[in-house]
Amino acid sequence: MAKILVIDDEPNVRTLLEMRLRHQGYEVLIADNGRKGLQLYRQEHPDVIVLDLRMPELDGVTVLKEIRGVDLKQPVIILTGDMIPSVERQVRAIGVSNFIVKGSSMNLLMDTLKSILKASSLTMGCSTVIETLAS
Repeated sequence: MAKILVIDDEPNVRTLLEMRLRHQGYEVLIADNGRKGLQLYRQEHPDVIVLDLRMPELDGVTVLKEIRGVDLKQPVIILTGDMIPSVERQVRAIGVSNFIVKGSSMNLLMDTLKSILKASSLTMGCSTVIETLAS
């Protein structure tokens, strides 16, 4: 079962995502701000992170930079209500798996998660085969 970390300061968004993700069979971790999100990331090592950009304490850009300082390949989906082109360019340059605007279809987020997890699984499988062939 894949572990998804949701970092968002909006209670309604967190609740909706948690219910939908659990219904899809995912293990869900919830953080209501960037600081708590980073703490959960370090403790739980989620498979995918769904990250809001505008939050108190630590904003999403800062959280993303911290994550990239530890792991350049950690899948991160930005889910934001603010579609500011300069911020989108900034987070894409730092490295995100996808950028989704809140209010988009929930199916878009679910399809994106499935694609990321499938690609992740294939990558891990290839690494295992390469390691086996090398030994």
